[in-house]
Amino acid sequence: MRKSTNILLTLVFVFASMGVFAQKGLIDIKKLQDREYYPTSVLVKYVNDKGSYAYTETGRELVMVNAKGKTTTLDLQTVGEELGSFASIEFLSDDQFAFLNRERTAIFHYNIKTKQLDKVCTLKEGGANFELDLKNASAAYTIDGNVWFSSKNSKPVQLTTDGGNGITYGEAVHRNEFGIEKGFFLSNDGSKLAFYRMDETMVRQYPLVNTDTREAEPTPIRYPMAGMKSHEVTVLVYDAQSGKTTELQTRKDNSIEEREAYLTNLTWNSDGSLLYVQKLNRKQNHLKMCSFDVASGKLHKVLFEETSNKYVEPESPIFFLPTNSNQFVYLSERDGYNHAYLYDQDGKLIKQLTSGSWMINSIEGFDTKGNEMFFYATKDSPLERNLYAFNFKSGKVRRCTPEKGTHSVVFSKDGKFFSDSYSSSTEARRIVLYDNKGKQVSQIHKAEDPWAKLDKPQIDVFTIKAEDGTDLYARMIKPTNFDANKKYPVIVYVYGGPHAQLITDSWLSGANNFFLFLAQQGFIVWTVDSRGSANRGYEFESAIWRNCGSIEVSDQMAGVNYLKTLPYVDSERIGVDGWSYGGFMTISLKLKNPGVFKVATAGGPVIDWKWYEIMYGERYMSSPEDNPEGYEKSSLLNYADQLEGKLLVIHGAQDPTVVMQHSLEFIKRCIKAGKNIDYFIYPDHEHNVRGKDRIHLYEKIYRYHKENL
Repeated sequence: MRKSTNILLTLVFVFASMGVFAQKGLIDIKKLQDREYYPTSVLVKYVNDKGSYAYTETGRELVMVNAKGKTTTLDLQTVGEELGSFASIEFLSDDQFAFLNRERTAIFHYNIKTKQLDKVCTLKEGGANFELDLKNASAAYTIDGNVWFSSKNSKPVQLTTDGGNGITYGEAVHRNEFGIEKGFFLSNDGSKLAFYRMDETMVRQYPLVNTDTREAEPTPIRYPMAGMKSHEVTVLVYDAQSGKTTELQTRKDNSIEEREAYLTNLTWNSDGSLLYVQKLNRKQNHLKMCSFDVASGKLHKVLFEETSNKYVEPESPIFFLPTNSNQFVYLSERDGYNHAYLYDQDGKLIKQLTSGSWMINSIEGFDTKGNEMFFYATKDSPLERNLYAFNFKSGKVRRCTPEKGTHSVVFSKDGKFFSDSYSSSTEARRIVLYDNKGKQVSQIHKAEDPWAKLDKPQIDVFTIKAEDGTDLYARMIKPTNFDANKKYPVIVYVYGGPHAQLITDSWLSGANNFFLFLAQQGFIVWTVDSRGSANRGYEFESAIWRNCGSIEVSDQMAGVNYLKTLPYVDSERIGVDGWSYGGFMTISLKLKNPGVFKVATAGGPVIDWKWYEIMYGERYMSSPEDNPEGYEKSSLLNYADQLEGKLLVIHGAQDPTVVMQHSLEFIKRCIKAGKNIDYFIYPDHEHNVRGKDRIHLYEKIYRYHKENL
């Protein structure tokens, strides 16, 4: 008996050494940002319209694959030091590519066969906000707030001179709302350049402080708060052939309403004679689709108007059909979901193209024959993002990405092929080349599960019911080695605001490595996409209108009440964490439900919407003058005396989005109410903590919940 026991113990030791019984590893919090714990990927560039493509895995060697699958390699170091990265490359032909150099002072063309490197365009040093036409070797950019334009074999030309001191050109305006991501817009042939001019001189400077110097220095920003004076934006057009710059007459008069209108989604017509501008009033409930004659700057026509009892939110340009330049596609939420509408050039609605209880995320283009329009949509599930094609002849919609998940595609220039980079709850990352009919041509890359050697917590996604019966998606990450007979503490991670969806059919179901780390440490990590969040339609997202911190708080509490029914949840040990709108939600949940959340950590929180920016704030809350009751009800200053338990507020001292006034005023109110609160500042960070300091943030949040929950 003793001998057999010794043999058994020996076998156990041997198998354990081999890993048969060994527990997989736990991730080190200090390594949460290490690349090895993220799915690998490659960037794909099309070489031609025959299905040939190129990619790099190392950044040093370029792999080129033709339509038959034959590969050739190019040592990128042979290009020389001018090449900054593969990402900057654009192929002009099978044998030639163009790029902006590392110093951003020149455009080069490189011949792969001859190894000839030619400088074709010179840029002035110190540029930013680049808009490049690599094929035609031209570039628009800004220096110190002014616009410069460089073209092939010509000297750089300065187009504006009054930039700076509150006036900027060629940058994204309206605080990047309304789908605005840039400030330059080249015509199709590259001969004309439209760009924004933003005048912020009438907006008060908000004080930020740089403490890196011997004596702290002010670094003020222009920050237009809700209900206060906004900046004023105009659009100018530069004609490279004539050298003339013309301002578009976007204002019918000099009234404050006209000067503060939002100008967005600039789109050129096919021949560059007209520029289309979507003009939205400051109340954001009245949109005008306008076209302007760029030669004279005069209004050509108001094509149509769109109004709403709540708000209109234009986030997409119009798309002219490649085979009929007299017709364009426009996206609108007018029927409750974001769908496509076909118009003629005079603004007459021809027909609605798509419909249903799903939404288009974005239009990606057309095939060369103009038979099909490609777009991302939630047609099969609001958790997924798939590519679809609408057939103009049949009116039918077909799915182009066969695998479930969240997809990101890149089309070849002629639209015959697309590379599909996707992930799902079961697929870390896969990149596949398809033709535009959805037939797989080749697999480019498949990532291994970066958690394969770690104890990967179980992630479950399902729905719960809101108070009114609305289905809400929920995600639960269970602790490693979960035992339903035990009780576990919970950390609720919340955002709850517009333009965000936390739960998706993507890798880790939209979660991140920090959440899985928390689960490995014994926490249940819980998330609900409440009403107010994205990709569920207009009514779902606009449910918070003029009443932020109400319906979405109710939905989050529906999730908490569900948790309390589970035998393995310790309902006395529930914490909550969130950032930005999620910080607002975290403190709202903590204060409005005393005793429910033992611990809370809130980063960059909105405390009172009157201190938030005009564009976002007035869309969802109107102005303080128009909605005083809503502002008063949502202000967390009014609930500070209800604070119970532990609350840590974190803020970046350089935050230009949610300024520190929010958290400082909240602290003052807590002091006045005799409530203890913990506060931590990241002196050099803005609206979130990036880079290596993010590990410090992770540790702070983790330890605060571990020590107090």
